[in-house]
Amino acid sequence: MPDAAPWWAAVVLPLALSAAAVVTAGFSAVLSGEAERGRAGSVREAGVRALSPLREALRLLVQQPRRTTAADRLLGRLGVVLVPVAAVLAGGVLPWGFRAVSDPPVGVVWFNAMEALAWAAVWLAGWGPNSALSLMGGYRFLAQGLAYELPHMFALTTAALGAESLRVGDVVAAQDGVWFVVWMPVAFAAYLLSALAMSFWGPFSHPLSRDAAGGASAELAGVDRLVFLGGRWLLLVVTAGFSVPLFLGGGHGPLLPGWAWTLLKTAAVVALLVAGRRALPVLRMERYMEVAWIVLVPLTLLQALFVAVVVLNR
Repeated sequence: MPDAAPWWAAVVLPLALSAAAVVTAGFSAVLSGEAERGRAGSVREAGVRALSPLREALRLLVQQPRRTTAADRLLGRLGVVLVPVAAVLAGGVLPWGFRAVSDPPVGVVWFNAMEALAWAAVWLAGWGPNSALSLMGGYRFLAQGLAYELPHMFALTTAALGAESLRVGDVVAAQDGVWFVVWMPVAFAAYLLSALAMSFWGPFSHPLSRDAAGGASAELAGVDRLVFLGGRWLLLVVTAGFSVPLFLGGGHGPLLPGWAWTLLKTAAVVALLVAGRRALPVLRMERYMEVAWIVLVPLTLLQALFVAVVVLNR
């Protein structure tokens, strides 16, 4: 069980997650620049590419908001704000090393519940503007989220089953010897795929697809768009970070302190997911939903059954 974090950790957490999201966006921008214009010719050019998300953020700060006819502004704004709020609340149970802002007895359930809140948030953001294309993006995310929530939930449950506890600190403590990824590889792979889907990233970006003029964000502009898309990056960072205490041993590791191992492992997972955007094929939405229902759900159930048999025979 992690030690209790100091009170100021609750204040630092949103800032730390936001900084991590900015760094991740910069890394993605560098990779995108290499794919579009070739490798950077100098460190300065690479730095310019890495800072492009910040320049875009400054542009959105001064951009005028967009108004649509008969929009439900209250629900639309609520959905926009809830995306980053859900990500930060989910991050509250992340142990950095062996200290967490909060480590409730049902921390794994809390994390999953905050992801479910993000479902509602994205749908509301698509519903609020009273626009067909944004509503289409919201419904796409509901369909995608439902398909990938089941394998995602089974992956979370499998890790909790291996530790015989829903407390995140207990899951980390149970990996003192062998990390769960060693004997739960299917659950780990399913978790990473579903993490991409829950943050509508890479091949799972159909809720914001160009064929629907941006989908759920089609009618968002200015600060609204900045908050919504920033929340998307936060979701990616938090879901990637949660794989570390679940499957990669949390702060366990030789020589370095626990917080350093957590940071290194999280950076590695985030880099893998961002790079995976270009490695995974972009399929039609119904195709990769079939993968979730027909492939991932049975595999994660079999993985959970295997772990249950191991736990019962300890």
